[in-house]
Amino acid sequence: MSLGDGHSQGNGDSARPDDGGYGGTGQTRTRYHDQGNGGLYGGARRTRSSRGMVTAVGVVVLLIAAIAFANRGGDDSSTSSSSSTTGSGSGSGSASGPDTAATAASGEQPVTKKAAGLPAGFAHDRQGAQSAAANYAVSLGSTGMYRKDTRDKLVDALFTTEAAAKLKGPLDKAYSASLLARLGLDANGNAPEGSTFVSRVTPVGTKTVAYGDSTATVEVWYVGLSGIAGDTSTSPVTSSWNTLTYNLRWSGGDWKVVSYAEKDGPNPVPGDSRAAASDEISKAIDEYGGFTYAR
Repeated sequence: MSLGDGHSQGNGDSARPDDGGYGGTGQTRTRYHDQGNGGLYGGARRTRSSRGMVTAVGVVVLLIAAIAFANRGGDDSSTSSSSSTTGSGSGSGSASGPDTAATAASGEQPVTKKAAGLPAGFAHDRQGAQSAAANYAVSLGSTGMYRKDTRDKLVDALFTTEAAAKLKGPLDKAYSASLLARLGLDANGNAPEGSTFVSRVTPVGTKTVAYGDSTATVEVWYVGLSGIAGDTSTSPVTSSWNTLTYNLRWSGGDWKVVSYAEKDGPNPVPGDSRAAASDEISKAIDEYGGFTYAR
């Protein structure tokens, strides 16, 4: 999923679109699923004869690991060592084992206020830059990006004044009426009656690539959902894995986006779960809200 669905903007950055207002964009890839008993989103669940054996072996391994952990006693030296680097955004590891900084939570609240309905007031440090980047990815990956009025509000709220002024024109061209039509939307970015337009980004992790007192470069690895859930949809909701790189600047007491770029992956090996029916996807989108992300 990319802003503008793959349309590049002047400086080489790609533009991106959420579902329901301020929340996730992405490039829609049309993929036709097997239309057996499960319909457009369904299809028979694949089975593997060795699954039972793999599960049994996995349980044994977990039990052994739990016993080994319990027998460690009160040795918490490794925990103390790794926690001292939590929140740095990247870890180099040590001779005693891998550093947990890349996955451990900082314990800090990401924000205490909002601006234009969006999280605002991120900390002026590495953790704050990562939290800002994760939350901005959610907003800029939302269905709100497909509508002119909400798109302008998002850009004004999240980008520096200079960057916002340069970006609005290219974004208007990227989210053109012809693009919306190809996605199955009307000129105002709305899905057909009885259908649900889905564009949502869920960050999986963040990493600080560079950091200075007034600038930061942060990568956000995320999984995106994009498509139209509906019985007659020819653009079913699909998932994609991408990495966003945000160049941020400390401006007006908060982190603001100067520019961004996107690349595919890393992509996990697909699982063998049954694809949900269109009404299940629509219901999930309506019932499950988003999060405010913290490092």
